Amino acid sequence: MSRAWDGRTYDRVGTPQAEWGRAVLERLELAGDETVLDAGCGSGRVTEMLLERLPRGRVIAVDGSASMLDAARERLAGRPVEFVEADLLALDLGGRTVDAVLSTATFHWITDHARLFARLHAALRPGGRLVAQCGGRGNLDRVLARTAGVAADPAYAPHLVGFVDPHRFADAPETEELLRGAGFAAARAWLQEAPVHPPEPPVFLSSVILTAWLEHLPEDLRGPFVDAVLAGLPEPFEADYVRLNLDAVA
Repeated sequence: MSRAWDGRTYDRVGTPQAEWGRAVLERLELAGDETVLDAGCGSGRVTEMLLERLPRGRVIAVDGSASMLDAARERLAGRPVEFVEADLLALDLGGRTVDAVLSTATFHWITDHARLFARLHAALRPGGRLVAQCGGRGNLDRVLARTAGVAADPAYAPHLVGFVDPHRFADAPETEELLRGAGFAAARAWLQEAPVHPPEPPVFLSSVILTAWLEHLPEDLRGPFVDAVLAGLPEPFEADYVRLNLDAVA
């Protein structure tokens, strides 16, 4: 899950992700003194909202990107946050457990959801809650179909030989089944269409959606690749997001 993210740019353009995070956070009941794991904290915008709900609590903010964690540390300096650079599939809190896990815009970057949910279940105290949202079945279908077409162009294809789309956009029923298989006593998942029109389409595409492809391209081809994807999509640009919501109890 560790990608070559630019934490500061993501922080600037990732307003849709932050707003989804706010809605997810509203589903998590908190007394204010809990310890909450932010699984995939990114640049810390949602973590900051979470801390507002925890006047007597604390957050363990985990991300696989050093750049994202640097941006989060800058945003949250002096706040009760423990930052952990780690792959969620190898999450180990050293025997500690948390009261809740919050996650937004992260799980679709991990293909092994069975192992992911098992690690999160192990991190939760009995009765603790997992409240999350990520890309779900149908997420970005139009944008990614256009991306696949551009990737096949002879200008880019030699650099993308063997490339595999790293996303997993799961459906709700399979997610509920995997959550229960990981040990969660109760689990609910549902899909939600959430199209957005970002104000800086080229920057949004390059820093949020297409990072996995751009990592494989030389620097001088990255801008043209993004421009080619954008040129083949209707105007104004719409990111055709579909979100997968998860609520589960350990």
